[in-house]
Amino acid sequence: MSSEFTLRKATNEDQDRIWEILQQAIKLRKQDGSSQWQDGYPNAGVVQQDINQGYGYVLLSEGQILAYVAVIFDGEPAYQELEGKWLSNQEYVVIHRLAVAQDIKTKGTATFVMKEVETLAIARCVYSIKVDTNFDNKGMLRIFEKLGYEYCGEVHFRGGARMAFEKLLNKK
Repeated sequence: MSSEFTLRKATNEDQDRIWEILQQAIKLRKQDGSSQWQDGYPNAGVVQQDINQGYGYVLLSEGQILAYVAVIFDGEPAYQELEGKWLSNQEYVVIHRLAVAQDIKTKGTATFVMKEVETLAIARCVYSIKVDTNFDNKGMLRIFEKLGYEYCGEVHFRGGARMAFEKLLNKK
């Protein structure tokens, strides 16, 4: 699978396609009966901020963008207020705003992106990934379980509780 996909930093030229993918994901979350991403977030301004700060990444296959993700090595302030306990207090990377194109169907795309973030983290000598999602985001919850993420408690974003997970990576 890795030979056909490439994860790279997003550029301003990618912004329209990223926003298109995010809108598809927002619509899918609504169809699934979820309240996640139904409040005007994420939006085009958030994508621009991700790109400007170097957080935005796109997954490409044959020159087409299939997925978007924000990969943040600067921490997440909301994670300091965890109701629960993290597995570690070490430096970590955060994954936010993972969205996969719905107009080009590929299997395992989100899982591949998550694994690529592990590779990015290890390359920077960061051995912890922290993530969160809505309680009703069954797709992401399945991916977290499949990839060995452990439930650590709840965090709060924009007034809502979200499930928080951590995965410790092996030093190579």
